[in-house]
Amino acid sequence: MFTMNHTRFREFILLGFGNLHSFSILFFILFLLIFLITVIGNLLIIILVSTNVRLQTPMYYFLCHLSVSDLVISMNIVPNMLGAFLPGDKIMTYLGCMTQFYFFSGTTITECFLLSVMSYDRYLAICNPLRYSSIMNFRHQICLSTCPWLFGLTLNLIAVLPVSHFNFCHYNIIDHFYCDLYPLQKISCSDTFLVELEVFMFSMPIFVLPCVFIITTYVYIFHTIVKIPSSAIKHKTFSTCSSHLTVVGIFYGTLITKYMIPSKGASLLLNKIVSLLHTVFTPLLNPIIYSLRNQDIKRALTKVLGL
Repeated sequence: MFTMNHTRFREFILLGFGNLHSFSILFFILFLLIFLITVIGNLLIIILVSTNVRLQTPMYYFLCHLSVSDLVISMNIVPNMLGAFLPGDKIMTYLGCMTQFYFFSGTTITECFLLSVMSYDRYLAICNPLRYSSIMNFRHQICLSTCPWLFGLTLNLIAVLPVSHFNFCHYNIIDHFYCDLYPLQKISCSDTFLVELEVFMFSMPIFVLPCVFIITTYVYIFHTIVKIPSSAIKHKTFSTCSSHLTVVGIFYGTLITKYMIPSKGASLLLNKIVSLLHTVFTPLLNPIIYSLRNQDIKRALTKVLGL
């Protein structure tokens, strides 16, 4: 199982949360329930937006894409994580590890741009309401929803291709619950400095520029909301943005903690906890936040349930 050349390397062993043996069954049940709720919640958002006429607007169309990306992240990571709680070796093939890393990094980049698109949509709706319908037409919606996926599934190759050429000559045990850049660097015997520097340099425009764009759009949005004379309309206008702002805060909060803090001084346990927030709890919270704070989705849900 141990090898001196990554071309003969065929599998990795994921340790997961190896120090929780006494509570493995309890955590398996807990995260299985979270996974099921995540899948049901995001599928429900997709079904509601697809079948309810009131929800077939640009804002909910982009929300539908966000739910798809959350589903991809959750279904890509959580099944392997659940297997790590069960007895026996948690083996993942080399190809499976690289595939998981590809889709995880690609979907993360996609969400960065999707959240930017959603903030742009709110900016147009609030700051340019008279031109909103003409600008945000169906063709524009298709373009704005497709580009984040294209960016995500191509720009992530900047990290995936160099990592796929790493040499793993010491051991094949990954002290994590999925294949990510930092744990793969830890077990590689290649010089990873240039790869780490390259990924960091490219992550600045990929992650930081969308964040700056979101902040800029909301500065203009808040400036417009403040000038609204009616407090009722002001509150209603702000409520359409609050859910998105909450999701942006959670997403970028975990992302900045995970990738922008230097990995050399970070403990593996901290990395696992932040990764858990990003890959498990964020996809769970997104549909909950939008459903609890959005009256249109509440009405559509009660109609479907027959209440």
